[in-house]
Amino acid sequence: MRLRFPKAARLTRSSEFALLKQEGSSFHGKYMVLSVLKQAPTATTRVGIITSRRVGRAVVRTQVRRRIRELFRSTRASIIPGTWLVVIARQHASRASFDALHREWGSLLQRSGVQGQQTPPCAP
Repeated sequence: MRLRFPKAARLTRSSEFALLKQEGSSFHGKYMVLSVLKQAPTATTRVGIITSRRVGRAVVRTQVRRRIRELFRSTRASIIPGTWLVVIARQHASRASFDALHREWGSLLQRSGVQGQQTPPCAP
């Protein structure tokens, strides 16, 4: 299976973020907040990533976004199709290791109930 992150897998419009905020549910962790909309209007699993300036400078925010994107890309096959996710990175995410982010990501997916299969282990 190819691990890709095509444009069709991204939430880009503000109306999509607003719909998720209005009708979805949120799950909080130390490094990120996961908002979930299970009955999304499309059949594809999509994600939006929010990193505010509180996370750090531009370089740090980009690094955090890349890590979160990789978490989504590696677990996308195990997420129930048609689910929309928004991940809001918290300030502590910039100082967290990738393993800590991976553990929290798996925990948030399980708590939200959108994970169909078990999350694969983190690649070194």
